[in-house]
Amino acid sequence: MFKPALTNKDIVAPHLWDELPSGLQLKSVIEKQLQPVTEQCFGYHLVKLGHLSHLLDLKSCQISHKVAQTSSDTTQGTSHILAKSTALPYAEKSVDAFVLGLELDFSTDPHQILREMDRCLVPNGHVIIIGFNPYSMAGITRWIPVKKAQVLRRARFFSRGRVKDWLSLLGYQVTVEQSFLFSDLILDRNLSLDSKIQRLTQKYFAYFASLYVIVGKKREFPLSLIKSVWKPAPKFSPVGASMRISGNDTIKSATESMR
Repeated sequence: MFKPALTNKDIVAPHLWDELPSGLQLKSVIEKQLQPVTEQCFGYHLVKLGHLSHLLDLKSCQISHKVAQTSSDTTQGTSHILAKSTALPYAEKSVDAFVLGLELDFSTDPHQILREMDRCLVPNGHVIIIGFNPYSMAGITRWIPVKKAQVLRRARFFSRGRVKDWLSLLGYQVTVEQSFLFSDLILDRNLSLDSKIQRLTQKYFAYFASLYVIVGKKREFPLSLIKSVWKPAPKFSPVGASMRISGNDTIKSATESMR
């Protein structure tokens, strides 16, 4: 059984990638993985939701206006909005894309974040979600009682399938689904997707990767009336009519003759 997504625990989210074990290398790996993903996003406005998302460099994204939204003023940038992820300050259907870099993993109410995102996203808009995989080395080693694992123990580690179910309930089509980076994320080591061991594990053991990226596309189908092809036949009803009989007979009413 899954634990409820809504929790009353006070989750302290990291504000900088440095707070995560090997955080800067992890940020570089995620940026490289997002390069081909963000190329399919088009429009006018992109929102990087959360502190970690704000620091991601999305050079390959075609959307020029990128806005960072964080819950506290601890980041740098010209376009910066202070607001909670559960109460987005945007008009309905006004944002073309959202980037959630580990935002769901450090949230107390991920359902509300997705509902607010869905409200603000335009039809055919995209949401890019990066999350921790609970069925990975990082998902197991985070319980080791060492200081470096404290931040990872605060993360929720929602599975990829669970996040896909949430998007499906909101009417989203998953267009990209990738798992990457095999690491415990605790020990100091060189994190690179180009190493031989990474390529082999990516090919044969992708289910156990430490991170995943999911891209959902918002689908809205307009309702249209379907005209019925079948038409009822007109109902026959006899009406009164006169008829002339040969000879000197008078004209009798057809209705009288039917009595």
